Amino acid sequence: MNLKPRIHNVYAELKTRELDGLLISLPANITYLTGYLSRDSYLLFSDKKSVYFTDSRYITEAKAALSKEVSLKQINGSFFKCISQAITESGLGRVGFEERHLPYAEYEKIRSYLGSTAELVPTHGVVEEIRQFKDSDEIARIKSACRITRSALKFAQKNLAPGKKEIEVVGDLERFIRYHGGGDSAFEIIVAGGPNSALPHHIPGNRKLKSGEPVLIDIGVDIDGYKSDLTRVFFLGKINVRVRQVYDIVLSAQKKALGEIRPGIAAQRVDNAGRKFITDNGFGEFFGHSFGHGVGLEVHEEPHISPKSQEILKPGMVFTLEPAVYLPGEFGIRIEDMVEVRENGYRKL
Repeated sequence: MNLKPRIHNVYAELKTRELDGLLISLPANITYLTGYLSRDSYLLFSDKKSVYFTDSRYITEAKAALSKEVSLKQINGSFFKCISQAITESGLGRVGFEERHLPYAEYEKIRSYLGSTAELVPTHGVVEEIRQFKDSDEIARIKSACRITRSALKFAQKNLAPGKKEIEVVGDLERFIRYHGGGDSAFEIIVAGGPNSALPHHIPGNRKLKSGEPVLIDIGVDIDGYKSDLTRVFFLGKINVRVRQVYDIVLSAQKKALGEIRPGIAAQRVDNAGRKFITDNGFGEFFGHSFGHGVGLEVHEEPHISPKSQEILKPGMVFTLEPAVYLPGEFGIRIEDMVEVRENGYRKL
């Protein structure tokens, strides 16, 4: 894994924002810059010295995994006192912190230890904006995660049956993921039968699947920190006319959106193409969420494919397309795939 381009890009962004360093607390951002799956840690990032802070539970792992360019600091007392000392010792004046990911109480402790020796500056998106452009190693891991996810969905298709509980299907899928090389599910798997499929983030329970109803499964796999996110709808028995009509509309909406994907196009335009098709067919009020979202070290990250998005598509971006129609008390249809923007258009992952 070549971390140098990532590190260089973050250095450049810090200079643009007139920052001497960045205190990183979001695990995904720490993992991105160190190549080590971060847990219970902080990273003080600067061109003078980058310091990884963790405790005795992870110190042996971190020693073996971190590059020589990163100093390792084992915390025996206060994390926040050690962080402030490292900032002072490095001679950093303006240090950014991730305002969305550092709790206020922690910020206050660090600030009190620093006194007037350095300024803590709230920042947003310093690393996240760079993370949205995946390199070949990241794409390979995401593709591996997608491959296991597709196999899990085929397994589900063969094993769904009336009388099975939603939560039983979840258990079967979690076991399948582990047995086939996935580190874990990327998020809480959704299995929603019948009217529950109209709830976008339904929590699977003891409801038994019934003949003649759709079953929505939203599932992802984690491979070395990188995620996948796919949704399919299966049918137990004969598909009625209304369900088939809605399914075809949702699938066609996804195809409309896919037809817009290429470098230089606004993400908003992709959303509008699919959303308009759903609206023109009379179901616009039953589709309320974004058309898609970035996926990588987090299940939801940049870019955002939504009506308000101002982002321009560029090669290396990876995101979902997940049009849907949710009819309360009846059923819901959501079809979700992952795509990579390429120089000549896109490819499904």
